[in-house]
Amino acid sequence: MLYCVRIAQLAEQQTLNLEVRRSWLRAGIEDIEMYKSETYGKVNIEDIPDKLLCFYDRVKEYDTPVQIIVGTDSQNFSDTKIVNVVATICEGHGGIYFYQINHVDRINDIRQKLYTETGMSLDVADMILKIIEADRKYDNLYENATFTIHVDAGRSEKGKTKELIPAIIGWIKSQGFDCEIKPDSFVASTIADRISK
Repeated sequence: MLYCVRIAQLAEQQTLNLEVRRSWLRAGIEDIEMYKSETYGKVNIEDIPDKLLCFYDRVKEYDTPVQIIVGTDSQNFSDTKIVNVVATICEGHGGIYFYQINHVDRINDIRQKLYTETGMSLDVADMILKIIEADRKYDNLYENATFTIHVDAGRSEKGKTKELIPAIIGWIKSQGFDCEIKPDSFVASTIADRISK
């Protein structure tokens, strides 16, 4: 019985993956290439791995874990403002982040909104990881950093998203990434949230 439930969950995750990618393309998010940074100004997504590597080289002497984190949050106005953030941190030694803002047709359904945010985070994380994996200059970064997706959802009793969490976590882990939810998903629930308002 448990095996059948797991098969059904995996099938749902694959369906979600395809549906979300289609939905955010339909919603008008086509250019996920250009980001902004408080440190570097405008940065193309293809240049972000170099910036992550520079940060890693600067902090690796501290022998403290380095994390590369992608998170997305959105807010509804007359449209839906979606903010995607790529961040790297070294606990106790700072961090940097890059963000992108998209405006799409208003998404009122909380399930669709969370799936759109998660799908965008996964796509961006996958793009960055492919660049890192393709070039040996990133080997130390790849071997020593953790890659995590932060999701702006929590298990609060009053929360509207708690029943979606198992499917979201399963989807992210099935793509090979670690996952954090509230209160530990600060890239989505703090950085992206602040920019989205």
